[in-house]
Amino acid sequence: MHRVPLEFTSENNGMSANVINKAFLATEEEFLSLVKKQWLNKPQIASVGACCLVGVVCSGVLYIANAGDSRVVLGRLERAIKDIKAVQLSYEHNASIESVREELHSLHPDDPHIVVLKHKVWRVKGLIQISRSIGDAYLKRAEFNREPLLAKFRLPEPFDKPILKSEPTILVQKLCPEDQFLIFASDGLWEHLSNQEAVDIVHSCPRNGIARKLLKAALCEAAKKREMRYSDLKKIDRGVRRHFHDDITVIVLFLDSNLVSRSSFRGPLISIKGGCGVSGNGKGGCGVSGNGNT
Repeated sequence: MHRVPLEFTSENNGMSANVINKAFLATEEEFLSLVKKQWLNKPQIASVGACCLVGVVCSGVLYIANAGDSRVVLGRLERAIKDIKAVQLSYEHNASIESVREELHSLHPDDPHIVVLKHKVWRVKGLIQISRSIGDAYLKRAEFNREPLLAKFRLPEPFDKPILKSEPTILVQKLCPEDQFLIFASDGLWEHLSNQEAVDIVHSCPRNGIARKLLKAALCEAAKKREMRYSDLKKIDRGVRRHFHDDITVIVLFLDSNLVSRSSFRGPLISIKGGCGVSGNGKGGCGVSGNGNT
């Protein structure tokens, strides 16, 4: 997780969508600068990228920012039926989604091959499923889409503007007492669990170790789809297991409505921090932070 720079919050007089957007762009620029420095010695770093999902709770307001195909789901108490409802707070930037393909076509009207159906999967330029990320310099700056980068990443024609975006989509909403918890997870979890299934697991189990319980539930589903046992799936080498299920990263953040509602609370600027990254396909990661109101 890239910590939101304190100077951004200071110059904007507090937290805002603009502060988070600046933090994403600053992270992107720092990474592209690293790619440039190491280009001659480690050119393949130009093909490295990550999704980024961030949550910030500040003075009773929730900010969700997403670039890539991770997702955050809110567990909200429905008092009338005394049950927990799943509310999805982000949407994925994945070429498999029609609206994402439409956005890509509108941004690149002169490129009929901006999205290509390859092996029954929609991919940007036939290479990558996500349309937004941190990194992936080879699809953002033409100077990195050439030798000595591996041929499989190089495009046959040059491009004059970034193919992928690093700007996140941002949601801002006030938290209410019914909002119980947030589940931040990479797409590996959501491939095997629905939003409501994940929320039901968190609601019905003890808090301690709940993220690991979600992970196990997803892996059990992955094993079931392959007609094998969970214990057998766990024995498979990590490198090979990538063919059985995607990388999975999970953070669960429980919301204390008493603290969230106390906007005058004066605690440390950042009292809760979480961050994670995944390896394998290099396209996952999420983070969450709070200001003492969580």
